[in-house]
Amino acid sequence: MFDLTAEQREISRTAREFADVHLAPHALDWDRDKHFPVEVFPKAGALGLGGVYIKPDVGGSGLTRLDAALVFEALATGCAAVSAFISIHNMAAWVIDEFGDDDQRGRWLPSMCAMESLGAYCLTEPGCGSDAAALRTTAARDGDEYVLNGVKQFISGAGAADVYVVMVRTGEAGPRGISAVVVPADTPGLSFGAPERKMGWHAQPTAQVVFDNARVPVANRIGREGLGFAMAMRGLNGGRLNIASCSLGGARAALEKALDYLRTRRAFDDELINFQALQFRLADMATELEVARTMVWRAASAVQDGDPRAVELCAMAKRFATDAGFSVANEALQLHGGYGYLAEYGVEKIVRDLRVHQILEGTNEIMRVIVSRGLVKDGLAA
Repeated sequence: MFDLTAEQREISRTAREFADVHLAPHALDWDRDKHFPVEVFPKAGALGLGGVYIKPDVGGSGLTRLDAALVFEALATGCAAVSAFISIHNMAAWVIDEFGDDDQRGRWLPSMCAMESLGAYCLTEPGCGSDAAALRTTAARDGDEYVLNGVKQFISGAGAADVYVVMVRTGEAGPRGISAVVVPADTPGLSFGAPERKMGWHAQPTAQVVFDNARVPVANRIGREGLGFAMAMRGLNGGRLNIASCSLGGARAALEKALDYLRTRRAFDDELINFQALQFRLADMATELEVARTMVWRAASAVQDGDPRAVELCAMAKRFATDAGFSVANEALQLHGGYGYLAEYGVEKIVRDLRVHQILEGTNEIMRVIVSRGLVKDGLAA
């Protein structure tokens, strides 16, 4: 738990090198221009980053959840927005890999693992975010096809992705009436809203996904009818680990920038790095990140091992790491003084990008609901 293997250190190092070469040098330009760097993704796919924990028989890397946490933290040091999209792409691929049949896995996953085709995960709707079991997008059976109608909200990669993993209502109200279907981007009746104007995450598109009598084969359904909600919730466990790891990586980059700045900035006849008050703030920032990282690694191991407390541990890790990541990045901005507010220093971008991590993959308020529900039901773990 507390000492990485040589292979895991190499995985982390490789992902960090990719971030340093292919993400970090371009991140500010992508943010300014609102550019979605699709040209980079095949390079990521060539390293196995398009299917981090996908089985090797369809081109995946077959890594563990802890390995994935190392990967997404390292990638986010270069650009948290791009790392987060790659994590969402992996989550969409995982649903197909974990619950799909051999034909479905062979049809979609090789190109997704290579990131020659991009995946999007469609759960949230305009009227139901935290209450996902109340989703209204319908899939009505018509012979060998489903006819989809409804709208998905806040979908990363909308309009640019090739494969949409969509949670739809095929039956009764509530979670038991939800199923999962794959909708290819060229499906008639599938369209997209205007790109959302966002505080951060400018390097990936976010928009509505609209279904207007969109027809897909019943063969595109993943698993049996009525299992979609369970798939979505299991997928979110991994998604929460991934986004927590992205927060760690973004905050680490902000802390590295703060250290570099304090070493070069002079005031009152000395370098700022030598002022003990500022050293204490750096110490607190590093401590918060180390605690958060330990929680993420613990939760990742719980998911991998099938620990019955995995859901709660993922919620704890997601809540703590995303709060800590944003706090550390915001403190790094403060340590830069007025320069931290300027785009060219890169810190304010990190702050903007990390803020949404406290909202998506289940808000941090919902994370508290999950943890408290377990406490009320089962008490404290031994």
